[in-house]
Amino acid sequence: MLFIRSTLFNILFYGTTAIACVLCLPGLLLPKKQAMWIVKFFVYSVYFFEKYILGLDYEVRGIENLPRQDSYIVAAKHQSPYETLKLNILFNDPAIVLKRELRMIPLWGWFLAKVDPIAINRSKARQSLNQITEGALRVKSQGRPIVIFPQGTRVLPEQTAREKPYKIGVARAAVATSLPIIPMALNSGIFWPRKSWIKKPGKVIFEFLPPVPSGLGIYEIMKDLEIRLEEHSNRLAAEALRQK
Repeated sequence: MLFIRSTLFNILFYGTTAIACVLCLPGLLLPKKQAMWIVKFFVYSVYFFEKYILGLDYEVRGIENLPRQDSYIVAAKHQSPYETLKLNILFNDPAIVLKRELRMIPLWGWFLAKVDPIAINRSKARQSLNQITEGALRVKSQGRPIVIFPQGTRVLPEQTAREKPYKIGVARAAVATSLPIIPMALNSGIFWPRKSWIKKPGKVIFEFLPPVPSGLGIYEIMKDLEIRLEEHSNRLAAEALRQK
């Protein structure tokens, strides 16, 4: 049954992705606010399929830790495609830090440029740090939230920070912009494993933690962020496994 549900979901997911890519073409001619409805159509359609076909839903904790207005930086764990599909549900018009190669994908990549992410060249460390900082300053002036995955890639729930180290771009951006960093722990990898055809029912938890204390240096920021994100994400993973 799990295989059948996952197969049906995957067919609908890739079909909806194809439709969204086609819609991106006329979307290039629309103002950004109207073009964002294509993004909303896509992410909410996928959420509907997840909830009613897979039996996979989500819960948000610690919402009181998010600033009420203006820009801020969300430093999120990255375990699965699942959380990337929720960013435009959890946040209003977020600027997502992503690899610039995604902007080269026909149609979808062109549309990405319209929604104004922070695109970086991950192959050149110094250049990517400058791109993150410059992008964060630009987005701060727009009053939009910034979402960054500080480990820079998807990480298996059981992988440690030693295996997949945290990168200092998030701290550089925070120091340059004076924006607060809100850590976001999660356990999505338990339900939607990386590169897996099979998706599992359950409830993904997104947990916003209190902001990283202000006034810290770059390495103190990274230490605080890593300790708390790893601790809370591991706890959420254990909670999900107990429910199975």
